Amino acid sequence: MSRYAMLLAPSANRVYADQASRISQAELAGFSPVLSAELSGIDATTIGGVEYLTFDGELTTRDIAYLSNLSSAYALFERVDEELLRPLALSPLARYDSDLITIPKYAGKTNEQFTKLVLNLTLLGSAFAPRMLDGNLTVLDPLCGRGTTLNQALMYGFDGIGVEIDGKDVEAYKLFLQTWLKRKRLKHSAELVPVRRQGRRAARRLEVTLAASKDDHKAGAVQKLIVLNADTTGLDGLIKGNVADLIVTDLPYGIAHGSYEEDGGGISRRPLDLLERAVPEWLKLLRPGGAIGISWNTKVAKRELAEDILLANGLKLIEFQPLAHRVDQGIERDVLVARKYS
Repeated sequence: MSRYAMLLAPSANRVYADQASRISQAELAGFSPVLSAELSGIDATTIGGVEYLTFDGELTTRDIAYLSNLSSAYALFERVDEELLRPLALSPLARYDSDLITIPKYAGKTNEQFTKLVLNLTLLGSAFAPRMLDGNLTVLDPLCGRGTTLNQALMYGFDGIGVEIDGKDVEAYKLFLQTWLKRKRLKHSAELVPVRRQGRRAARRLEVTLAASKDDHKAGAVQKLIVLNADTTGLDGLIKGNVADLIVTDLPYGIAHGSYEEDGGGISRRPLDLLERAVPEWLKLLRPGGAIGISWNTKVAKRELAEDILLANGLKLIEFQPLAHRVDQGIERDVLVARKYS
């Protein structure tokens, strides 16, 4: 059996970096559904004064291609002995330049590595995990903000659908995408249009089509992105059913984001209230075999209560090693993944 060592990427967020090793071990174990054989001995090991994520197994070329997309993967080595490492080439999915994700900076933006981790675990918990390297999946973020999750989906070659109640966020995302695509000289179209339901304006819809190269565009190998400026708890008639393979989102942390109250009393920032009202709407959009992955602040919403809401809607929880971690003084973040079977 071969032994491997993975060097983890440095994180721009110091608090997240301090916990990256433990979180990466949980994420690595989560890749088991797509690997040719189980990994063993997953641990953090110091080699030459540097901490590595170490594990044992027999990796095929396709296995390495999957593990190249570990959210914190920086370099992979085969361990020749305790101190000697032989580099192995990584081939992460990267349809576009990384600044698609790293350029946007705004209050409330989720750490990019963590966004990728939640997307990875949601995909790995779904029936579509083997298709990770092949594209042709659709990711829905029903609380998309300014599009960090949607941009990661585009990086993977997937299509994206977002829902955001704040019109300013939708407009800011449109402006960023258009500016970025023009600067990269990529063929695209982007249009923000009104959406009517029962003869009345119900939402605005951002429609974006893009291709990674001129050749892709000529061949029709384009990606599609849709963002609705609408309330995520009232999507009937705005998005057709069974359109998404994965739902990946951050719930309100009790600090920003929210949904309108049913009684018209303004924005609710209580994550469990929102989850309870929204999940039935979201599941209409999720294909059988798809999975929903959520992250949230456990200081304002107990994990057990979030689990109960998902279970009550007929979902089956997917077990991963503990992923709870501190973000700052007011936020302890956790992740839940559950699959839809019918």
